[in-house]
Amino acid sequence: MKRAWSQIIAIWVAVAATTVVVTAATPAESALAWYGAILAGSIATVSMIHLVKASATGIVTELIYVAGGSYVILSLASGYLFLFRF
Repeated sequence: MKRAWSQIIAIWVAVAATTVVVTAATPAESALAWYGAILAGSIATVSMIHLVKASATGIVTELIYVAGGSYVILSLASGYLFLFRF
């Protein structure tokens, strides 16, 4: 599971970095649409990692952690948009 945590945290960092770029570079109205794509991309990344590894061991746990963490990151960014940019 230690290896899984490094992958999960790497995906969270990628989600956070992408969210900062999208929030800074796009208008608030289109940023919300991008957030959905970022969330879907984070979940797809976990699926692709397991597809390449050819192993389904722990995929559900990793999907839950990645989706949950990404959702929290994007919720905070959405809160920022609603409070300061709308």
